[in-house]
Amino acid sequence: MTFPASIATLPPLRLYTSLAVFLLGAIALIVPSGYSVGAVMLLLGSIALLYKRPALGLNRRDWLVIAAMLAYAAVNMLEVWWDGQSSSGLDKPSRFLLAVPAMLLIMAYPPRLSWWWSGLALGALGAGGWAGWQKFFEGVGRATGYTYVIQFGNLSMLLGILCLAGLGWAAVQPHRRFWVAFLLVGSLAGVLGSLFSGSRGGWVGLPFVLLVLYRGYGRQLPGMLKVGALLLVLVGGLMMYLLPQTGVQLRVHEAFNDVSLYISEGNPDTSVGARFEMWRGAYHLIVEKPLTGWGDNGYQQGMQALADKGVVDEVVTQFGHAHNEFIDAFAKRGVIGLAVLLALYLIPMRLFATQLTSKDFELRSLAVAGVLLPVAYIDFGFSQVFLGHNSGVMMYAFLLAVLWGSFTVFTRRNPHALG
Repeated sequence: MTFPASIATLPPLRLYTSLAVFLLGAIALIVPSGYSVGAVMLLLGSIALLYKRPALGLNRRDWLVIAAMLAYAAVNMLEVWWDGQSSSGLDKPSRFLLAVPAMLLIMAYPPRLSWWWSGLALGALGAGGWAGWQKFFEGVGRATGYTYVIQFGNLSMLLGILCLAGLGWAAVQPHRRFWVAFLLVGSLAGVLGSLFSGSRGGWVGLPFVLLVLYRGYGRQLPGMLKVGALLLVLVGGLMMYLLPQTGVQLRVHEAFNDVSLYISEGNPDTSVGARFEMWRGAYHLIVEKPLTGWGDNGYQQGMQALADKGVVDEVVTQFGHAHNEFIDAFAKRGVIGLAVLLALYLIPMRLFATQLTSKDFELRSLAVAGVLLPVAYIDFGFSQVFLGHNSGVMMYAFLLAVLWGSFTVFTRRNPHALG
């Protein structure tokens, strides 16, 4: 078997990066700040680049991804400065700076993909299993893990859908039945972790996730298998909805009720209603300062002023952000802030998508995962400022570093595999 029998044959630095990427997924949600362990290992390991000085051969595509990460970090750091925030405001955007040397380390000493996919599957299994334990044995209403409930549910979903991306890799391995089953079980567990958390934002984007998976793998599947997979998804989703123990039906009904109350009565005192009110308030702020934005401190002051004037309900002053990644970026950092956020998502997505139909399924699996990462974050960002949380920033920055580093190395070493 590829893992762990290959340990003795790996050069030390490749063994190190393999272990780091394994831990990045495997313990992300099952130990406190587990998502930081693999990331910190990659950052510390990048010190080796200073004395090893490997030939990286960065090309235009690599620089585009790096530029997107640096631009996002720079604009957010500039906001901290001109808005008069404390130095703690530099913490989250700095993660994108730190992920760049981690990416370079991956390019120089690429990890074994078996460690990467194993880590994701184990991480999804751990998250789903723990969520189930909290839900059915501890009696909590919504599984939370060690992070805020929305972060836990969405990251569990992310691990699950990345497992599905790995099926192309699994299908061409010597022990493919084991790997396919392992990743499928991991994907199911990750999705269940999201369902048990009741984090509805992660559910909305599932049709787009399925579209990416179909684009990557669906065209090669026999017709009957496509129909069977579709039926499995529909029946599984219906069962999750109909079984009251999962809590899915309750959360869906609550969402519709919240929307109805806001539209008919203008009631902002619900989860969805409060979001609508925050978006309405942010709209007023954006119209007033579309180019520069208000900054984080200015945003909160602006929202308070709107509430004092009766333009929006007082509920908006309880939150420091707009509960929407894109609206929040626009309101706080203006059109430039929105532009660098879109670049952070769309540039990698576009570059990974070039190999969604690669002849080599190992490369294709990286491409599918690379597209799914920003697709998932765009989905999460519609109802939460996901990059406003340490877990969200760390996972996006370092998962992107690992995926792009592995992807670009593979394309260079296997030019015949390019689609």
